[in-house]
Amino acid sequence: MGIAYRLKHHFFSAFREIFVHHHGSLEFRAKIFALVISASDEIHDDGFEIIRDIGMHIYDGNSDRSELLLTSTKELVHKVRDDNGLDIDSLVNSIQNELKVVPRYAKKIDIHALTPLLSLSRDPDNIAYQKNIIEFLEKLKYDTQNKK
Repeated sequence: MGIAYRLKHHFFSAFREIFVHHHGSLEFRAKIFALVISASDEIHDDGFEIIRDIGMHIYDGNSDRSELLLTSTKELVHKVRDDNGLDIDSLVNSIQNELKVVPRYAKKIDIHALTPLLSLSRDPDNIAYQKNIIEFLEKLKYDTQNKK
């Protein structure tokens, strides 16, 4: 990766709220991915490669948006891991609150995109916890979309 490429992505990462179109949507997706990844005791680079691939699919091959999704997800995972004022419960609360404010974000919860992340864990307890989180997200999506 070239220095210009890294500088560009760090610049956009620092100022993404200003320069990135639909920043809120991208951040919401990053929270969803970070929640599932953080639920495992094992964090693998393969998980982030899965996020990159999913981002390329979501954003129709736009590598810049895919990289921003990846960077945002990594930042959130590291905040949870480093006990940096963010934990899984506060991430769940943030997702729930955003869905109350912007219910259309429920469409951004893609259960099929989250499922490959389960294959990275080896511990049955981690896998069960991640499955519970995905089921919770699926129910949250359903409830939000069917709210009258």
